[in-house]
Amino acid sequence: QLQLVESGGALVQPGGSLRLSCAASGFSLDDYPISWFRQAPGKEQREGISCFRSRDGSNWRADEGRYTISADAAKNVVYLQISNLASEDTGTYFCAARIDFPYCAGAEITDPREYGVWGQGTQVTVSS
Repeated sequence: QLQLVESGGALVQPGGSLRLSCAASGFSLDDYPISWFRQAPGKEQREGISCFRSRDGSNWRADEGRYTISADAAKNVVYLQISNLASEDTGTYFCAARIDFPYCAGAEITDPREYGVWGQGTQVTVSS
């Protein structure tokens, strides 16, 4: 069974940083790209903010200045670090595996319909 579990969400002050984790089970990170999505409070739409392809390290980030992606292959975990957090970063963060297209590329990279496996989400709140 393919599963993803997010963790690391917290209440953070503006200007702070946070590292979110996405642990995969039932498959290897090399099998599928992993993307992060943010769902703002009160919004139904999930916004794609990053993608990471473990096989060659290729990635895409919506904010290259504040987002850092890394992975621990031994633990089968992908990390998303967000720095200089602002209130607009508040939301539920989900990771998802792109099962049918094994690249961090294409216009559909931020389309949630492209992703077949999702975690349950982790809450990030940026507030003073």
